[in-house]
Amino acid sequence: MRLRRCGADAVLVELGSLGEVAAVRAALAAAADRGELPDLVELVPAARTVLAGFRPGSGGQRRLRAVLDRADLEHPPAERPRRVVLPAVYDGPDLQLVAETAGVSAAEVAELHSGAEYTVAFCGFAPGFGYLTGLPEPLRQPRLDSPRPSVPAGAIGVAGEFTGAYPRSSPGGWRLIARLSPDAEALFDPRREPAALLAPGDLVRFEVAR
Repeated sequence: MRLRRCGADAVLVELGSLGEVAAVRAALAAAADRGELPDLVELVPAARTVLAGFRPGSGGQRRLRAVLDRADLEHPPAERPRRVVLPAVYDGPDLQLVAETAGVSAAEVAELHSGAEYTVAFCGFAPGFGYLTGLPEPLRQPRLDSPRPSVPAGAIGVAGEFTGAYPRSSPGGWRLIARLSPDAEALFDPRREPAALLAPGDLVRFEVAR
């Protein structure tokens, strides 16, 4: 674990794995709830880091090291995650490619993907885009050799150990296996509070749309 100052009021915690990121995020959130980090205003996890932002001028970041020294990252505090169900239609343009690579049928890809429960590890790339862990091993496949210049909003893809859905149209290189059902709640809506549907720590399941 390495700590780096980010400006006057934030600290970047560098870690070695997604598991450590989740543990540190949970430990800092729990410490804030207990009043040990009263000036913590933002936690931003990524693939190997957690950014902790504090109220400007509070000096709250000086308490961070003591909290981390006491944290048991192998047994992080228990959380009560929010559960989100996203209805999905499994007809993506790369569905057959993923099936052939995995050595299963297209129907089995849908069954594997919709049968797993995922955790939002972190958000990024685009507003509302959640990187979800928990992807079944056969579906852990590389990105496309050539990214698409435009991926439609709602497309659901896989890349490496992650799966996720595109909140809006954008370039992208993930293998697309499905799309969100038209009645799915928007992944990002600036008129909503919070604007992003998914947040780190949420549990997500894709449900085959009927």
